[in-house]
Amino acid sequence: MARIAVGGFQHETNTFAPQQATWTEFERADAWPPLLRGPEMIPGVEGFNIPIAGAVKRLAELGHEIVPLAWAAAAPASYVTEDAYERMWTLFDEDIRKLGPFDAIYLDLHGAMVAENTEDGEGELLRRIRGLVGNDLPIVASLDYHANLTPEMAKLATALVGYRTYPHIDMAVTGKRAVELLDKLLKEKRPVYRAYRQLDFLIPLVWQCTFIEPAKSIFDLVGELEAGEKSHNQGIVSVTHTPGFPPADIAQCGPALVVYGHDKDAVEAAADKLASAVKAQEKAFDGELLDPDAAVLRALELAKNATKPIVLADVQDNPGAGGTSDTVGLLAAMMRHKAKGAVIGMIVDPEAAAAAVATGEGNVMHRGIGAAVGYAGEKPLVADWKVVKLSDGVFTGTGPFYGGAKFQIGPMALVTDEASGASAVLACKRVQAADQEMFRAVGVEPSKVPILGLKSTVHFRADFQPIAETILVVQSPGAHITDPVEMPYKHLRKGIRLKPMGPVWSGKPA
Repeated sequence: MARIAVGGFQHETNTFAPQQATWTEFERADAWPPLLRGPEMIPGVEGFNIPIAGAVKRLAELGHEIVPLAWAAAAPASYVTEDAYERMWTLFDEDIRKLGPFDAIYLDLHGAMVAENTEDGEGELLRRIRGLVGNDLPIVASLDYHANLTPEMAKLATALVGYRTYPHIDMAVTGKRAVELLDKLLKEKRPVYRAYRQLDFLIPLVWQCTFIEPAKSIFDLVGELEAGEKSHNQGIVSVTHTPGFPPADIAQCGPALVVYGHDKDAVEAAADKLASAVKAQEKAFDGELLDPDAAVLRALELAKNATKPIVLADVQDNPGAGGTSDTVGLLAAMMRHKAKGAVIGMIVDPEAAAAAVATGEGNVMHRGIGAAVGYAGEKPLVADWKVVKLSDGVFTGTGPFYGGAKFQIGPMALVTDEASGASAVLACKRVQAADQEMFRAVGVEPSKVPILGLKSTVHFRADFQPIAETILVVQSPGAHITDPVEMPYKHLRKGIRLKPMGPVWSGKPA
């Protein structure tokens, strides 16, 4: 039995987003648990589809002593404030000094954190921890699929283990895989070699989905390379590929991979094979983007003969990638074209949600909704909104991505524009529209809606693709810019292409 410290610090940073991640965002609960420290961590994460939950459950099954440190996550946004970063580090610093020594450390990290005081949040965290425990202590971290896996992260961790699905239905599974690797390394005590590669083009999030090609085949290869029997690389113990998070304006932004094993030649060969496979598919990482009007008009035409919903993915206002979840471009198009029965979710507007509660079910409020932040100069949509259904915003997710998540997102309301027949789900906290229960909470059965707008990039596919007739990708205003060429980068490394087969970054803002 080993004594293993366990902790985590999760944030996906869109450096172009208008809202920062403050300490308050890490302290509070939303779809995931609030800040947890010490013994409360173990029951606090139980049942969630998050890496830390899978990790602690598996460590207990393996018979190890778990020493909980601290764990916190905040919704994707712009830079983590220096105050928040340093407060979290203080908890780690105090606990590692007080509770050590340890035989190993497991960390639940994202991999795309950018703070005001460091552009490599995870690399800096690992550097500081190494300063306390030394260079020899095994440290294994799980990473999000959208990690910008930096050279420093690869150098400072003993091993990094990433998700293999997008939508992320394997988050808890990845935590389990990470600690199983840690257990293996502790027991075998054999030298581990590492091969790290970076790719030279950015991949838009919307085309990183593992439900479709080319990512599906690439991640099939990841599994084959690690399995050994299929790849004949018997010396391989772990393979991770992270397609990257383009909305992070940092030098090490972009896809990367890392392979670990006991046979150095096999490790290098596997890394080369995987890198070549990704490069060979560069041109395939692209697809059609529709403006809101074109999307709604096509949806209305398709809906005439459809037996299931036409799903419109409002990808640029995805709160899971730093969007405000309140832009109204797609909703306005639904209203313009009188898309009767269409529903969009979720519009995060606490004042409008409160007004709906005050108005009451069955009554009409004449006011604006949405554009609460005012991103891109948008204005609220003023109409006669009938309050159809209210909810307290407390419910449990049931889909593959958010399954088990205990939502606490404040008052919610389903409101319908009486003139067009289009509806919106109002909420008070930013949560990606990736679970059908978000609609059921206000009386909407998603499978019965003719046109369904979702503020999500890909995660929605886990729960909504099975009920969709077809999915259209919409390029409506939002802080998560889908096409990296349109982002005003300042800090990328020279030579990287801004999208598949796209222009090369010259070192100057566009």
